[in-house]
Amino acid sequence: MLLVGDVGNTQTVLGLYEGDSLVHDFRIESNQGRTLDECHVLLRSLLDVAEVSRGEVEAAILASVVPAVTETMERAISLAFGVEPLVVGPGIKTGMPILYENPREVGADRIVNAVAAYAIVDAAVVVVDFGTATTFDVVSGKGEYLGGVIAPGIRISADALFARAAKLPRVEVAKPPRVIGRNTINSMQSGIVYGYVGLVDGMVDRIRKELGVECAVIATGGLARLVREESRTIGRVEEFLTLDGLRILFERNRP
Repeated sequence: MLLVGDVGNTQTVLGLYEGDSLVHDFRIESNQGRTLDECHVLLRSLLDVAEVSRGEVEAAILASVVPAVTETMERAISLAFGVEPLVVGPGIKTGMPILYENPREVGADRIVNAVAAYAIVDAAVVVVDFGTATTFDVVSGKGEYLGGVIAPGIRISADALFARAAKLPRVEVAKPPRVIGRNTINSMQSGIVYGYVGLVDGMVDRIRKELGVECAVIATGGLARLVREESRTIGRVEEFLTLDGLRILFERNRP
């Protein structure tokens, strides 16, 4: 089995692949204060729950945007399974030219998503990732990573609204019954949900205009399905896009 790990700012998503098939997935908090021993025990516990033995994990690959967690997770994987994980970063073979001014500035997860999305459509594509930040990553029809857009994430914006406006409550991020809210909670939900639908569709329109070509749009991340229901530009949702991208990169860098 191949263990893949995506360390994000809020959550770490882990997956186990048998060939091309994702057979198990787990989500844990990306806790920067977690010790090596705690990570080791947590990893082994997750695999015990999945009834996977230590020897069944034959290789691992890791992408991280949290430097404080990266080394701890690397060492924990090594201790738990006896394999040295491949870490996505400078020098890894992506099979995708990175046309960013400074390729080292691009988050590892964004490159992984771009690789996975292009493998799906084999054409120009925009990846919208609803994570801690909402990111748009653009790949040309030739399979080149062109760059992208970074906006505040949905939950960050909702939390800021609650924190900075004394009379507004904390609300669930959910679609309200109508756009024009008739109470404070529905009004806030409308602004959060439909506001982000407008942001996504507006950004995709501008990206397509700048590219001068039509391109597919793939969404991923926790709130992707909620936004897709109302979006006119998102074509499909791939819940495990990042994990699939990690599997592809491992195959391209297999010793």
